Amino acid sequence: MFDTLYNGFKSAKAKLTGKTTLDESNIKDALREVRLSLLEADVEFSVVKAFLAKVQEKAAGELVHLRAKQKDGKKVEVSPADHFINICHDELVDLMGPVDTSIRFKKGNAVSTIMMVGLQGAGKTTTTGKLARKLQKDGHNPLLVAADIYRPAAIDQLQVLGRNLNIPVFTVPGASPPELCDLAMKEAKANRHDVVIFDTAGRLTIDDALMAELDQIKAKTKPDNIFLVLDAMTGQDAVRTAKTFDDRLDLSGVVMTKLDGDARGGAALSVKAITGKPIKFLGIGESLDKLEEFRPEGLAGRILGFGDVVGLVKDFGEVVDEQKAEEDAKKILSGNFNMLTFLEQIRTIKKMGSLKDILEKMPFFKDSMPGADLDDKQLDKVEAVICSMTKKERLHPELLSNASRLRRIAMGSGTTLTDVRNIVQRFYGMRNMMKKVSKQPGLLNNLPGFKQLNMLKQMRGGAAGGDMLGDLEGGLEGLLGGGGGDEVDAFGQPRRAKGPSAAEVQARVDAKKKRRDANKKAAKTRKKGR
Repeated sequence: MFDTLYNGFKSAKAKLTGKTTLDESNIKDALREVRLSLLEADVEFSVVKAFLAKVQEKAAGELVHLRAKQKDGKKVEVSPADHFINICHDELVDLMGPVDTSIRFKKGNAVSTIMMVGLQGAGKTTTTGKLARKLQKDGHNPLLVAADIYRPAAIDQLQVLGRNLNIPVFTVPGASPPELCDLAMKEAKANRHDVVIFDTAGRLTIDDALMAELDQIKAKTKPDNIFLVLDAMTGQDAVRTAKTFDDRLDLSGVVMTKLDGDARGGAALSVKAITGKPIKFLGIGESLDKLEEFRPEGLAGRILGFGDVVGLVKDFGEVVDEQKAEEDAKKILSGNFNMLTFLEQIRTIKKMGSLKDILEKMPFFKDSMPGADLDDKQLDKVEAVICSMTKKERLHPELLSNASRLRRIAMGSGTTLTDVRNIVQRFYGMRNMMKKVSKQPGLLNNLPGFKQLNMLKQMRGGAAGGDMLGDLEGGLEGLLGGGGGDEVDAFGQPRRAKGPSAAEVQARVDAKKKRRDANKKAAKTRKKGR
C-alpha cells in the first residue's frame, strides 16, 4: 500500500542525508523526488503544486535545531532530513484533514437514513455490509435496502451479507428504486429499525437517467447521510467522480475502498482537497470487519514509513480481551511461555486480518524487512504444526528435541521434518527475543498488555532505539520464515549447525533396526547351539 509515495519520500530523504543545513538548493532536489512520486501516484496536479509550495515555504523558513529535548529531559539528534520528513508528515495530515468520521442520526425514535452511491464495481454492496456491521456493533438496529435492481445477483449478494450479519434486507420485486426506498422507510418504522441503508446501483455520472434516479431517491427519503464509495485504484478519475456526485447530491462524505490493492493511493490525498468533503472510512480487506475510521495521521504515517501504531492498537482491541492480554504479556515478556501461548498469539494475529496490513502499521517495517514473505499461509503452517503436537509437547517444548516426535508432528501436519524443526527453532528464538525486549522500553508498550512502549515517540522524533527494534524485527522475520546471514539466525543469535535431513534420520533408524534384528537372530542361533 502506498509504495509509490513511500519510495518517493524515501528518495527525498536520501537526498538530504548527510546534509548539515536545509537550503534552497537541496530542498529543491528533495522536492523533485516528492513531486515525481505524487504525480506517479495519481495525486491531482493542483493538489501537488499546493502541497509542494507549502512544504518548501516551511522547510526554507525554519531553523533546524539539531538537538531537541524530549519530555524526559533526554536529548536526541534531529537531522535536516528528519526535519524535512516531519514537515511533509504535517502537511499530509493537513491535506487530508480535518477529519470527520461522524454519521448523522435523527433524534428520538425517528429513522435515520444512509444513501450509498458510486460507480459500478467500486464496492458499494460490500461497503454497505461493512457499515451495517459497524452500526450493529454500536447498538443500532439497521435495515438494508436492495435498491440495485440492475446488476445481476446484486440483491442476492446483499441478502447473503444480511444473513451473515443477521440483518434483514428489504426488497420488492418489480418496484422501481425510488418506490422501493420509500416503502423501506415504512417497513423500518413498522419494525422499529432506527437506521436504513440504501444500496443503490452503480452508475456513470454521464448517465442522466440513472443520475436522475438518485435525485428521486433523495427527494423521497431525504437521507441524513449520502456516502460516495470510491475505488482507490481509479486514481484521478476518482476525484473527478467525487466532484460530479458532490455537485449533484451534496455528499456527506467519502468511503475509500481497495486501498490494500493499490500501490499508488493518490486519490486518498486528492479527494478532500478537491471536493472539500471528508473521507469517512477506509475499506481495507474483504471481510465485513475491515472498515476503518479515517485518520489522516495514521495514513500519513504509513505513507512515510512511520507506521500507524494507533491503528494497530485499535486492531488489537477488536480481537483481544485486555485482561487476558495482560496475563499473556507477563508470560511472553518473561520468556516463560509455551507452544499453547504461542498458538494463541498466532490466532490473534490471524483474527486481525492480512499479515501485510498488520506489519505495515509497525514503524519502519518497510525499511527493516524489504521483500519479506508476507504470505498468510506461513501462519497457517505454524498453526498446523502446533496443533499436531500433544498437549504435553505444547506445554513442555523442550521435549521437541526428539527426532521421532518431530517426524510424527510433520506427518500429522502435512509438513516436512525441516519445516517442523525450523518452526521449533523460531519459537525458541522468539522466546529469547521477548526476554531481551522485556529488559528495555520498546515497541510493544502501547499494545494491550504491554506497558513499556514510549520508544515509538522517540523513534518518530529521530531518536535511536535501535537494539530493541532490531530484536523485534528479527523476531517477526523469524516467525515468517526469513533468514539471516550464514553465521546468525533471524534473531541475531549464533546459527546452530543444521540437524540431519529427513532421509538421514530415516537411514539411521533403518540401520538401528537392522542391527537389532541381526542381534536377535544371532541370539536365537546361540540358543539353538546350546
